[in-house]
Amino acid sequence: MVQGQSPKTRAGSFFEDYRLGQKIRHAVPRTVTEGDRALYTALYPTRFALYSSDEFARASGLAQSPLEDIAGFHICFGKTVPDISLNAVANLGYADGRFLAPVWPGDTLTAESEVIGLRQNSNGKSGVVYVRSTGFNQHGTPVMTWCRWVMVRKRDLDAPAPETVLPELPKSVAATDLCVPEGLDFTGYDFTLAGEPHRWSDYAVGERIDHIDRTTVEDAEHMTATRLWQNTAKVHFDTTARDGGQRLVYGGHVISIARALSFNGLANAQMIAAINAGSHANPCFAGDTVGAWSEILDRAETPAPGVGALRVRTIATKNGHGDLAVRDDAGKFLPHVLLDLDYWVLIPL
Repeated sequence: MVQGQSPKTRAGSFFEDYRLGQKIRHAVPRTVTEGDRALYTALYPTRFALYSSDEFARASGLAQSPLEDIAGFHICFGKTVPDISLNAVANLGYADGRFLAPVWPGDTLTAESEVIGLRQNSNGKSGVVYVRSTGFNQHGTPVMTWCRWVMVRKRDLDAPAPETVLPELPKSVAATDLCVPEGLDFTGYDFTLAGEPHRWSDYAVGERIDHIDRTTVEDAEHMTATRLWQNTAKVHFDTTARDGGQRLVYGGHVISIARALSFNGLANAQMIAAINAGSHANPCFAGDTVGAWSEILDRAETPAPGVGALRVRTIATKNGHGDLAVRDDAGKFLPHVLLDLDYWVLIPL
């Protein structure tokens, strides 16, 4: 077999291929089924009642149980990978993520992205690409939008560096801008069925919650999950794609683990309304054991009956580190920190 790239195959985009303002319509449409919910539940220790029971969802004013917000995010995110991060060194962070409408079984999801910033790294071997991506359902209705920045390799090290443009991104989504699903009503909320008695008023700004439980990442599980989202980034599957020969666990896999672990202490945080900021602080590999703790950053009421919002910061750590330190004196993430995620959740008042 002749080595090299066939004209019918794609090696993916490299840093020098991106242009400011470039708009990309991503392949491949994906119809969501109950199978996606079942696999998500099998892959993560998730137990939130609104996503587990049609009856609980109907009692909360919804027509049926929606797909878990982060599962929908993974599907839409996966659409963007072949065009944005196939040749990524690492996905670095998120901002201004908004969940605009629920994703229901039977919905067909697509995604589009726009390049909103570029910065070549000082070593000249890679650069950071900033994009805003939007997921749509089959009606063309936006169901989510988010910004992320990803470090991408250069194909040609001699390619000229683009003008550096850094996008202005909000530090957080304002509570008044949160999208509450139409019909959501927690006035008759069943705390016993949900698993914990704690409501919005029971949480105080500055409170920290150790979620106690931990889960060890397995190669088979994280690769199955990443394939489920049709995420094709080489670093997750190919041991030759990274120095050291280890497959990098998809950062979204860590997000889902941390979110699922947060049930113990935040069981009534039923829906994620926004992602304010997020950083994949250090790489995660198979064999790492993930734990999590959260801090309450803010509280707000919403116009929906019985529905409040909590701004939560969840820190995922690895291999038994339960201390609350996140950064060193120089401001660098400590090596045991995997994820620093700041987000809004909807919870009964």
